[in-house]
Amino acid sequence: MSKMTTAPSSVADPEPRDPAPVPTAQRQPVSKVGDRVFTGLATGSGIAILVVLALVALFLLWQGMPAITAPAEELPYGAFAGWVAPLVFGTVWAAFWALLMAVPVSIGIALFITHYAPRRLATGLGYVIDLLAAVPSVVFGLWGISVLAPAVQPTYDWLATNAGFIPLFAGPVSGTGRTIFTASIVLAVMILPIITALSRELFLQTPVLHEEAALALGATRWEMIRVAVIPYARPGLISASMLGLGRALGETMAVAMVLSVGGGFTFALFQSANPSTIAANIALSFPESYGLGVNQLIASGLVLFVITLAVNMFARWIVSRRKEFSGAN
Repeated sequence: MSKMTTAPSSVADPEPRDPAPVPTAQRQPVSKVGDRVFTGLATGSGIAILVVLALVALFLLWQGMPAITAPAEELPYGAFAGWVAPLVFGTVWAAFWALLMAVPVSIGIALFITHYAPRRLATGLGYVIDLLAAVPSVVFGLWGISVLAPAVQPTYDWLATNAGFIPLFAGPVSGTGRTIFTASIVLAVMILPIITALSRELFLQTPVLHEEAALALGATRWEMIRVAVIPYARPGLISASMLGLGRALGETMAVAMVLSVGGGFTFALFQSANPSTIAANIALSFPESYGLGVNQLIASGLVLFVITLAVNMFARWIVSRRKEFSGAN
């Protein structure tokens, strides 16, 4: 009888497998001291801006509410709504003309520097434009009084004589030239370097392939700028314009020095009776104010704060609508 022997069957243990690799998206980055410090500084800076903005709004509300709620007979400048309305009109009216003059000139200068001027000329011209931002507003005010106003007064006379039937050019013309339109010219010169510098950087960021493709299809230089450069930079140009508008709305000393104030509402640009602006009125009236007069001036500052905030929110809304059609995204 044959003995059948069977070899003991042994099941070998499977070899240990390496753990499944963690997807790259789930890997935690290595934290370093420098990264933590930079993250903390960036987060703290963003929070600090919001805190400062909230504190400014609370201060204006706290100090301005007594003048808003007080009876008209207790206020030194009269009823708040009727007193602040001409100031709001003058602020918006002067800033509107300043923006209308500054934006086309700024975009033209930026296009000349980036696409037309030789390199040496473009570099020098860029430095000169940037230096304008360092000039104090008092200097602009002195220039507006002593140089600009006497120079433009004959032009005002000619326009009132030949086009006085248009309400904007109606007389009588100011004999000194210190009108709201002169103040708008000064504001336009002051916001010119801001809009120009930002527009120049936007035009330089346009992809070269977009420009070369337009030129390769037979476009002229201006057609290339119109179809490739300006659409790409449009949201940024809107932001630059709104930044300049914020500077024009809040400018104080230059307007206070140049503008001859008469009060009230008027659309005439060349008359001596001009509406004042909120910032200029605060600077001129604050030294002599007391009691509710101070609260009334601070309340007008609250109105200016709301106007500036509304302008910036409107600009952000426009940019958010147009960013998908440009390089802003």
